[in-house]
Amino acid sequence: MLTIQIVCIGKIKETYLKDAIAEYTKRLSKYCKLTILELPDEKIPEKLNASISDEIKKKECDSILKHLKKDSHIICLDLTGKQFSSEEFSVHIQNLSMQTSHLTFIIGGSLGITEELLKLSQEKICFSKMTFPHQLIRVFLLEQLFRAFKIANGETYHR
Repeated sequence: MLTIQIVCIGKIKETYLKDAIAEYTKRLSKYCKLTILELPDEKIPEKLNASISDEIKKKECDSILKHLKKDSHIICLDLTGKQFSSEEFSVHIQNLSMQTSHLTFIIGGSLGITEELLKLSQEKICFSKMTFPHQLIRVFLLEQLFRAFKIANGETYHR
């Protein structure tokens, strides 16, 4: 069974997002072994400049780096990444599962991911060119993973 790890910065505070994450985690348990690792986010000061922004991103990404498994295929969620349709994403996940038994998705903090971490990853994907809160993207990722498994197994799911 494919193991999927989601490493993300920041805790989910909103109950409705926690409920959605719990529901999709339960649904995905039929298809994969899923773990979600929440790492603390750094406090962003009122007066933010490029130097402080880079320092915060580095601290958060250094924290992520400590939790990456060497044998995992690493996928960063990033605005510069490749976009997929749901069907294409399903095929992509199935192809990856033939090559590796462990996928790691990385969701950075609100300031993004360092170049170092982006270069370390095997690929980058993007759900939209629009900007969404990183807490909401976690729900999007789980929903699309669930949809990908349903498509791959020829099971019906709302369109």
